[in-house]
Amino acid sequence: MSDARESAAYRPPPMPAVHAVTVADLKAALHAGITDFKAAPAFGLFFGGIYTAGGLLILAALWLFEMPWMIIFPAVGFPLIGPFVAVGCYEVSRRRAAGEPLEWGAVLGVIFRQRERQLAWLAFVVLFIFWLWIYQVRLLLALFLGSKSFSSLAAFGDLVFTTSDGFWFLAVGACVGAFDAFILFSTTVIAMPLLLDREVDIITAIITSFRTVLKSPHAMLGWGVFVAVLALASMVPAFFGLMLVLPILGHATWHLYRRAVTPA
Repeated sequence: MSDARESAAYRPPPMPAVHAVTVADLKAALHAGITDFKAAPAFGLFFGGIYTAGGLLILAALWLFEMPWMIIFPAVGFPLIGPFVAVGCYEVSRRRAAGEPLEWGAVLGVIFRQRERQLAWLAFVVLFIFWLWIYQVRLLLALFLGSKSFSSLAAFGDLVFTTSDGFWFLAVGACVGAFDAFILFSTTVIAMPLLLDREVDIITAIITSFRTVLKSPHAMLGWGVFVAVLALASMVPAFFGLMLVLPILGHATWHLYRRAVTPA
């Protein structure tokens, strides 16, 4: 009987309350992100350097296997794993806002402990969508360009931009990629910092992230496009631009989360 009463008395924790986000909030978050980066550049360059090194490893592997033209597809999908690498930037911003000391051991320790929390499961979601994108690209290559021959980046570019099959490959690929990017952005943009900040389950975090995007679709999707364009542009100089862009966007995302979600 007591078990029944305890079961009836149990109430799940309330969903985090979300606010509408405006363009002014986006500008303020970006400004705060730049401020955090300037205040602790060593942390930002460290985390940005890890991301840059990952991109260079992909590029080196593609050259090693003599498929340099394939760099286009990992390059497009590579920013999708950025939020997970930016967890360190979230922690730096959180500590600065809370007045806590910025110590390497403490910051890295928080990141290391995420393997035991829900954030680790969200990382699997991110990686799954990334690999799904890679296999979708392979499928599109087989469907539209499977009968064509190209052995270099120049030949691939000529095939894509001068033939009808290439046009349809780009058109369908852009639509599929945009849909994947929307799902991943909506899944992670608030969920990542929320899971770092609070003890909530992954489903609550994902739902809260989607609710934030749907509550302010124009502002949030505009932020997503801005992040994607900036990330892609920063990869042009052999990924080195990411050393600056990633930490700034990571810090800014934390401040955007704090503006979008009511504190616990």
